[in-house]
Amino acid sequence: MDRDGFARIAAVVPEVRVADVAFNEKALSEAIRRAADAGAEVIVTPELGLTGYSCGDLFLQQPLLDQAEEALGRLIAASADWHALVAVGLPVRHHGLLYNCAAVLCRGTLHGLVPKTWLPEYGEYYEKRWFAPGMPGISEISFAGETYIPLGTRQLFQSGQLVVGVEICEDLWTPIPPSSYAAQAGANLILNLSASNEVAGKHAYLLDLLRQQSARLRCAYAYASAGFGESSSDVVYSGNGIVAENGRILASTERFSLDSRMALADVDIQLLDHDRAKAGHRPVQAQDTFINQTFAIGGRPIAPHALLRPIARRPFVPAPGSDRCEEISSIQVCGLARRLRQLGGCTSVIGVSGGLDSTLALLVAVGAYDLLGLGRERIHAVTMPGFATTGRTHSNARILCEKLGVSFVEIPIGQAAADHLRALGHDGVTTDVTYENAQARERTQVLMDYSNKLGGIVIGTGDLSELALGWCTYNGDHMSMYGVNASVPKTLVRHLIRHYADKLPELSAVLQDILDTPVSPELVPAKEGDRIAQLTEDLVGPYELHDFFLYNMVRNGYSPRKIRRLALQAFHGIYTPDIIDKWLRVFYRRFFAQQFKRNCLPDGPKVGSVCLSPRGDWRMPADASAYLWLNDLENEQ
Repeated sequence: MDRDGFARIAAVVPEVRVADVAFNEKALSEAIRRAADAGAEVIVTPELGLTGYSCGDLFLQQPLLDQAEEALGRLIAASADWHALVAVGLPVRHHGLLYNCAAVLCRGTLHGLVPKTWLPEYGEYYEKRWFAPGMPGISEISFAGETYIPLGTRQLFQSGQLVVGVEICEDLWTPIPPSSYAAQAGANLILNLSASNEVAGKHAYLLDLLRQQSARLRCAYAYASAGFGESSSDVVYSGNGIVAENGRILASTERFSLDSRMALADVDIQLLDHDRAKAGHRPVQAQDTFINQTFAIGGRPIAPHALLRPIARRPFVPAPGSDRCEEISSIQVCGLARRLRQLGGCTSVIGVSGGLDSTLALLVAVGAYDLLGLGRERIHAVTMPGFATTGRTHSNARILCEKLGVSFVEIPIGQAAADHLRALGHDGVTTDVTYENAQARERTQVLMDYSNKLGGIVIGTGDLSELALGWCTYNGDHMSMYGVNASVPKTLVRHLIRHYADKLPELSAVLQDILDTPVSPELVPAKEGDRIAQLTEDLVGPYELHDFFLYNMVRNGYSPRKIRRLALQAFHGIYTPDIIDKWLRVFYRRFFAQQFKRNCLPDGPKVGSVCLSPRGDWRMPADASAYLWLNDLENEQ
């Protein structure tokens, strides 16, 4: 496992010949060698891979058992050069009983033999004819030239943060899989040696099982199932190598292949432990029911920027084909509708600028009023042109309101802001923070007072990205009675508006132009030709970077160094390392310095796994120091 908590895991599916131990030993050795050469630190192979799963009554023949034990001895010796923990399947006889086992070996040592717990006895399966079920108790046996080898189901294998548990095939399909107990005892990676045959529809079910079990246990799960070469007398084995992590399939092999196959992925052990800690996962299975053996992989570190795992460039944005946009919209709409019903279906006031955030807030408000059966005219969309409002944004705001059928009100703030600046002794020309914030606060005052006049509430428009960076005016656009976008980051705001544009053809043109308009608070006068002069992303950095930083810091608990590493890979060819470093430093400085704004946020609906509400997901003192985080980043340079 590397310093950032990534461990490279392989699920290998070699060719097999039934009862041909010599062939299987060679095929296993070659497949394991390839996986180790690819940097794998933990390798799982199929159930009974040394003999073949479908030997039937040949499992009761001594020559087969002797050959399997001798072959394992040679694999143990060969493992000295593999720099990996390897699980190999074979039958093991002990005290007159035969067990279907996983032999766990590493660097020339046999660490343990883990027997299968649940033996299927239905359909085409007759395992109880040959094997005894594994029991929780631990016996010490001599096997494959090794002495004092633990035999039993309650074994864990640990190297630093990496804790490995083992189960076999049917164990996964039971009401309480043995991996559940292993995870409760600390295992964060489960290996499954399997020989499950293929029938139509079974593969999809298997993937669901792996997703669910890895998610339920907050673990990584590596599965290797027998492939071509197993007997096809009555069934067919397709060969499945799969690596999952907390509900996601990271890698899988092609099925029905004649050749050896390997699924290779980098699992994030650090993230799994973070999620367990965050969820309050504590061992409930008494530790003394498991024996914990340490192993040392001693392999090569995983090279930076070469991780074998998907890295989402826009982690807040739903995957193509997902119905999550509708779900997010429904959460926003229902949250606001609940608040409106509590207030007796009152009017709402929204400041509309023709920008992304106010557009989404207005669309959500329309959805809420439609859901409650209230007239859209109760929504008062207020545009407040100031010193820097351009014709493009002003026109888009008006057109959008007209098409939605809401009440449209224009209240210019230029003169009021100028009078205020004059009263402060400001020259009204210097475009400093006072100049900008005077306009933002004037707009908020107008909205608040107008809502009082109507007996309504102000719906906030600010988004999660702005809150993370503090890119909002304290007691200005930072404040409202209900913030519908409070947990929606800018990249997701864009995506949702694009979704609305696709769903509502009558709005498509104006929404597309809003999407095409540069992001700006429009607080600095426009350039010649009515061009927006104040571009937000030139000042605070690209939102897609900041959203990436935010997600990986808050949701995943990653260090700045680790975030940098992932960003370099995710945005390779898009942003240079210097640009990523620049804005990552800006992110941390602003995130820590602006917590005081987040500590007094208005209510708003949580739509995803990241929320900065002080009443919910994120609690942080406003005077916390950013030193450790900035130092971690600087030391990486």
